[in-house]
Amino acid sequence: MVKITPNPPSEDETVSRVQSARNKKLDDAANRALDFYLKPTPKNETSDKPNTIFRIAPDVDSECLLANLSENLASANAMISDLAFDLEGSRRRVAMGILQVIELSELLANRALDIVEVR
Repeated sequence: MVKITPNPPSEDETVSRVQSARNKKLDDAANRALDFYLKPTPKNETSDKPNTIFRIAPDVDSECLLANLSENLASANAMISDLAFDLEGSRRRVAMGILQVIELSELLANRALDIVEVR
């Protein structure tokens, strides 16, 4: 005995235009998520991401990097010194601690700059 089964309703009859648009958005989002995880970017790119604002040129020598580091630390030292002497109490002690870390880092950078091998 053959059981009579009706044809399934067509997509146009059961899904509204709004629901169809929603399904399309969900499909697109799912495809983007799958592409993100299943199609990673090639590993032969540099470690810098292309959307970063600041980059360091790969051909810059160590001496130049250390000199800039030393200057940046000196600037940070001046800023935190100015701030620390305007504060009082525990906030001043915190600023003075930051100042000490910056000064020690500046000493390390200057020492590294003194012993860097010039090409």
